[in-house]
Amino acid sequence: MAADILLYDAEIVPVGKDQIQHLEITRDVAARFNNQMGETFVLPLAKIEESTQFIPGTDGEKMSKSKNNTINVFLPEKALQKQIMSIQTDSVSLDDPKDPEKCNIFTLYSLLAPVKSINELRNKYINGGMGYGYVKQLLFELILDKFSEERQKFDYYHQHPEEVNIELSKGAEKARMVAKEVLLRVRKKIGY
Repeated sequence: MAADILLYDAEIVPVGKDQIQHLEITRDVAARFNNQMGETFVLPLAKIEESTQFIPGTDGEKMSKSKNNTINVFLPEKALQKQIMSIQTDSVSLDDPKDPEKCNIFTLYSLLAPVKSINELRNKYINGGMGYGYVKQLLFELILDKFSEERQKFDYYHQHPEEVNIELSKGAEKARMVAKEVLLRVRKKIGY
């Protein structure tokens, strides 16, 4: 991670609160090299987005690919629906009121839905008479609607990988040019 940051002269690096230590290690590596060899690397600053929220996964823990608790909005509809229907819930009966603030589905829905829809759903939770299957279906439909354009683009590029490869090649060339300058500076400083 430090090499990726330093290799491209990153000045500001957007990080989550749980990643600050990685950036501090990067700054330490750069500062030590700069102190020993002269000004070579940019000392990157962390940019922490304060509005970043904890997003629960399908198991209620922090959403993470390594925990396999994500919702992949690019899955085919049936697979996406199955993934959403697997979201863990409590065992409160259909007729009983439910606490929306303690529900993973409600939290995920709230991240995507308009305020009016969120408030309507909150009232349904509080009043009871609604099951979690209903809310999971609402979330499924909301995701399909909210990400319809992105899903179409994903499907298009999935079917046309040559276009993706062309763009990746262009990006790699741009990155190579920046990295080459940094590597030349490093080599010059160490006498290589």
